[in-house]
Amino acid sequence: MNYASALNQYKSVGLQTGIVDATPHHLIAKLLEGALDRLASAKGAINRKEIARKGELLSSVIAIVDGMRASLDYQRGGEIAANLGSLYDYIERRLVEAGVSSDTAVLDEVSALLKEVKAGWESVPAEARSMQS
Repeated sequence: MNYASALNQYKSVGLQTGIVDATPHHLIAKLLEGALDRLASAKGAINRKEIARKGELLSSVIAIVDGMRASLDYQRGGEIAANLGSLYDYIERRLVEAGVSSDTAVLDEVSALLKEVKAGWESVPAEARSMQS
């Protein structure tokens, strides 16, 4: 096995181990970070007129947001879960619009919304984080 192949395998195992060992709170935080990173990359792809790359990145963000929406516990989460579900639905619709129009202002709007969710998520007290499983 060559060095590059071994390094890639190590990274893959490290990533999988990090996911397996992560708390639900940490996983959502990582998903939000990933969505924000991909949004920034999609904005760059739009500016560079890389249409296919823009589509891949926006599809990835939509999948992340859809996964977060699907993981909401509406019974335990009550009004907060319902509000997040509506927000995630709105974000997904805006991302589809951005994909069609290549409007970076829409990506800025979505990014600001996800940053607010991320800030709220990060403000959850540590003792409440362990109760989220």
